[in-house]
Amino acid sequence: MYSALQLLAEAPPQMLPARSLMAFTLATHILLVPMGVALPLITLIMHGYGLRRGDATALLLARRWSAVMAVQFAIGVVTGTVLSFEFGLLWPGLMGRWGDVFGIGFGVEAWGFFLEAVLIAIYLYGWRRLPPRTHFLLGVPLPATALLGAFGILAANSWMNTPRGFTLDAEGNPVDVDVRKAVFTPMFGPQYWHFVVAMLVTAGFVVAGVYATGWLRGRRDRYHRLGFTVPFTVAAVFTPVQFVLGDAIARAVFREQPVKFAAMEIVWNTDTHVPEYLFGRLHPDGTVTGGIKIPQLDSILAGFSPDTEVHGLASVPADTRPTVAQATLIHWTFDIMVGIGSVLLLLALWYAVVWVRRRSLPASPWFYRGAACAGVASVIAVECGWITTEVGRQPWIVYENMRVAEAVTATRSPALWAMFGLVVVVYVFIFGSFLAVLLRMRTRWRADDEGRGEPAVVGSPEAYTPYGPRAAVPAGEVPTGDVPAGDAAPPDGGDGPRSAEGGGR
Repeated sequence: MYSALQLLAEAPPQMLPARSLMAFTLATHILLVPMGVALPLITLIMHGYGLRRGDATALLLARRWSAVMAVQFAIGVVTGTVLSFEFGLLWPGLMGRWGDVFGIGFGVEAWGFFLEAVLIAIYLYGWRRLPPRTHFLLGVPLPATALLGAFGILAANSWMNTPRGFTLDAEGNPVDVDVRKAVFTPMFGPQYWHFVVAMLVTAGFVVAGVYATGWLRGRRDRYHRLGFTVPFTVAAVFTPVQFVLGDAIARAVFREQPVKFAAMEIVWNTDTHVPEYLFGRLHPDGTVTGGIKIPQLDSILAGFSPDTEVHGLASVPADTRPTVAQATLIHWTFDIMVGIGSVLLLLALWYAVVWVRRRSLPASPWFYRGAACAGVASVIAVECGWITTEVGRQPWIVYENMRVAEAVTATRSPALWAMFGLVVVVYVFIFGSFLAVLLRMRTRWRADDEGRGEPAVVGSPEAYTPYGPRAAVPAGEVPTGDVPAGDAAPPDGGDGPRSAEGGGR
């Protein structure tokens, strides 16, 4: 039996720094992905609500969220571009042999990014420069372009999990590529929809968490109530949907990647009536210590019957399966993801019950404490999901066709470690700059809000709807009521509106 140390000793020395660098850049990039995929839709929902109701507060929120969306997208393009280069620099064996088969996914993603960049620029520029309906309609394609980018990258990743659409020649190289089969692999549907809904849930909870924090700090004005209600409702609606999709993708893994499923559930021997372990640790002899054991549940979850046979890790050679340490890792990340999802579902049910019974938001501070934590928790769940997906495929970079060791670069490991250190420094600067920009926007928006005074003094908030076209102003005159783009008078009393980033101050 190969031990983890034996496998590590047999791996090329450059594999550890290459994998570490790729893991770091993926883990940091994915922090931005939920907002990139789902914030356009949430912003447009708020925008449409503002237009339909003539609500200047909703339009102000949408205007400010669109500014955040643009800054976040710019940072996401940078980190995403780094990942694109890393595929070629760190894994030339993968791209050299298989690029013709699954590379179309990256092409689709690039087109999605390009179209989204154009539409974000038009949407951001259109505030107070375009007629309301025209401006809104120009923003409607934004969520579709975000989903197109996700389509491309998920097509590539699902192909790596269940490669299809090719035949191998005598030398083992792929030929006769069928693009349709390469894109729409058995794992694509479950993985794509599970990912997209996860982004909607995560972005909804992240945005709502900002305003929940503001509520806890005493900001109970309509700006904060509306800023909380719309994104939290989106997240609450999709949370139970995500549970159904999560069950579907787990069953797809059970069918298509039985070894990965065995690692996720730390199943050692192929058997029926397999118990479910909540957490716990797998040992090289196949025993499990710690955790909570629930008899027969794993077989029931896998096939709706305790008689369902679940393949174990020992059913395949040691060098074709995740190590014991990797299996324990992804078992924990899988359980953490499911646990967080369960808590978020309870929070969504709490919200739904109170709304159905009272037609109002919950009043309990504990609800808002939970909502404030939900954004961070959902991001952790997303990170855990990707760890489960990628580590669970080991030692394969293309499942059952190419090992990670075969794909890694020949660059010497000291150079890769140096590159890793440089990327960390650059990313600290990038994300630090991102945070600084958001804080600067928050400060400016707060100053604008507090500078206008109370509504009774300034006038009706509808007079400050952030729309145009702007009226022509003769030289030397100051337009009456022409508030800077995106700003509106406070909708009610209290301390006035706050920014999407500053609601939780």
